[in-house]
Amino acid sequence: MEEAGGAVATAGEAELNLSRLSVSLETLESELEARGEERRGAREALLRLLLPHNRLVSLPRALGSGFPHLQLLDVSGNALTALGPELLALRGLRTLLAKNNRLGGPGALPKGLAQSPLCCSLQVLNLSGNCFQEVPTSLLELRALQTLSLGGNQLQSIPAEIENLRSLECLYLGGNFIKEIPPELGNLPSLNYLVLCDNKIQSVPPQLSQLHSLRSLSLHNNLLTYLPREILNLIHLEELSLRGNPLVVRFVRDLTYDPPTLLELAARTIKIRNISYTPYDLPGNLLRYLSLASNCPNPKCGGVYFDCCVRQIKFVDFCGKYRLPLMHYLCSPECSSPCSSASHSSTSQSESDSEDEASVAAHRMQKVLLG
Repeated sequence: MEEAGGAVATAGEAELNLSRLSVSLETLESELEARGEERRGAREALLRLLLPHNRLVSLPRALGSGFPHLQLLDVSGNALTALGPELLALRGLRTLLAKNNRLGGPGALPKGLAQSPLCCSLQVLNLSGNCFQEVPTSLLELRALQTLSLGGNQLQSIPAEIENLRSLECLYLGGNFIKEIPPELGNLPSLNYLVLCDNKIQSVPPQLSQLHSLRSLSLHNNLLTYLPREILNLIHLEELSLRGNPLVVRFVRDLTYDPPTLLELAARTIKIRNISYTPYDLPGNLLRYLSLASNCPNPKCGGVYFDCCVRQIKFVDFCGKYRLPLMHYLCSPECSSPCSSASHSSTSQSESDSEDEASVAAHRMQKVLLG
């Protein structure tokens, strides 16, 4: 083992570890130039260069000439405000780790990135923990990307052009300020892992059901009140994280339900029992109220509702513990609750209806994280 000033390199290995040296950029430049000279005469090319936690404010210039075969570069945990043109010289780079820096302003990425060889070589890019307010346009041209991490930034939205990254397998956008999921996100055929937790997302577009390769979907700590029924079409989905959303607070905890008023209860009785009446029997305001009755959409119920309804329905049982809500409206909780007046039977009518629709999806899902 050879050690110099905290730098660690192993003869015959393809990795150079210069992490946590806490030295000036000039000192690091000299170290890299010396290492580059050593490697020019070495039989094995340097493939991995680790430079995290060195207080770097810019990329070392030596990167542009001394490491032509580099495949992995880690510059995480520095003070970088821009990734300079030195990056473009790393023609075979596959993995770039630049998390926890100060990137995000104009010129944070080098000009010509989309036209450089990196467009075809770069497969893993981690820019989490920076200051990006929008996804840089040049990133959307890196067609070979398989993993893109932009968590813990200040992103306000996901551009529709995200669909250009057809090779993407993992997309991490947690910890931002995203409010909407663009339908185009459903056009990524290879996507296995999608992390959108800790944002401000209020709804999930049904187009996400087109992600047939998706195995894990993290949506916890958002503002979701329901999920589209189409989510059951995600045939390979094994893990769905939903904790910290209004739908969980509402449906996993004991159901709080404001009971109908006496007026509504009386009106329901009239409608359900088909009690006859004429315009001469009731005041005009009650006649108008009775005309506002809505039929419960549950075909096994036959009830009606006026002002009071429950925003729930087709529930899918997962893990024997949680019932996943898929948007629907019913006249009362009993239409879908297992603790209904029909609970004397092993399975209520409405539960059977839900299970008929989602039995295939229910046995597929291995983990639903709600709390």
